[in-house]
Amino acid sequence: MMIITKSSDLKVEQREASRRTISCVASSRHKHDRQNSQSVHDDGAEELINLNLLVGIKLKNEPMMLELTAPVYVTGDIHGQFSDLIRLFSIVGWPPKVNYLFLGDYIDRGNWSIETISLLFAIKLKYPLNFLLLRGNHETPTVNRIYGFYEDIVRRFSNPRLFMVYQDVFSMMPLTALVSERILCMHGGLSPILLNNDISILKQIIRPIVDPPNPSLAIDLLWSDPDAHVQGFKTNIRGVSCTFGPDCVATVCEKNKLDLIVRAHQVVQDGYEFFANQKLVTIFSAPHYCGQFDNAAAILGISKELVCSFQILRPQFPERAKTTSEPTQLTVYKKL
Repeated sequence: MMIITKSSDLKVEQREASRRTISCVASSRHKHDRQNSQSVHDDGAEELINLNLLVGIKLKNEPMMLELTAPVYVTGDIHGQFSDLIRLFSIVGWPPKVNYLFLGDYIDRGNWSIETISLLFAIKLKYPLNFLLLRGNHETPTVNRIYGFYEDIVRRFSNPRLFMVYQDVFSMMPLTALVSERILCMHGGLSPILLNNDISILKQIIRPIVDPPNPSLAIDLLWSDPDAHVQGFKTNIRGVSCTFGPDCVATVCEKNKLDLIVRAHQVVQDGYEFFANQKLVTIFSAPHYCGQFDNAAAILGISKELVCSFQILRPQFPERAKTTSEPTQLTVYKKL
């Protein structure tokens, strides 16, 4: 699939959903703030439900493994850090001028999950061909029921149905993407199943997947982690899925003629971190994560010639605004 930067015509209801989404979410937050912690019934819930239904149709029609062509910017976890998402777009570029592939974990942890996922869905609806969204492990009900998303919806909208509509959309999201036939992307990591099968098996995963079973190929794509101290696949201390060693990365890359595997899922101090002799890189795009870490964020840029570079977003601390470093772009990888 070729990434197309020219937007197509939209139906009236799609344009209206995109235009009104953020205003209705902002309205719900304003009403909630005025009434402290009291539950608020808000007509904006119906707007969000309509947005989800329209985006769900778009996602359902996409393959489970997206195939796209560079140039593209690859973005890791956002976790409800809405202001940092806006900063990211302001620095790297707004759609449709820039092509994006997001690797999941849009919600939970941060305070602005509904705003974040609503903006991403609205942009997806307007520019479906060059704004691509993969699923993360937090886009599953067993996780986002616990880590803030459900509570935020019920507190602000008093509408549990809205929560279930989001889960229906999440269950349709693609799990992997292949960039220019050379770079494989997912949220979590590799699976033992990929040792005995080529990556075409990623196209055969059947939807909907509400909560992926453990073990399964889908759960590994959402949850697994690299570990430099193991060989093969081992039990994951998270209690879900597995860890994999550098040998697994080398085997999967050689078998499928891949130059790089890109994943998210873990906080890394500089926003990116290489593994397995630069055959795998972890991208994390939420700076100052949860207000508890001093990590930077990174966005991976892949040029048409498959030259990889990183756009770095330094954490912004209000009390140290004058000494905070400006974002910089560092080319740290060679032509693939």
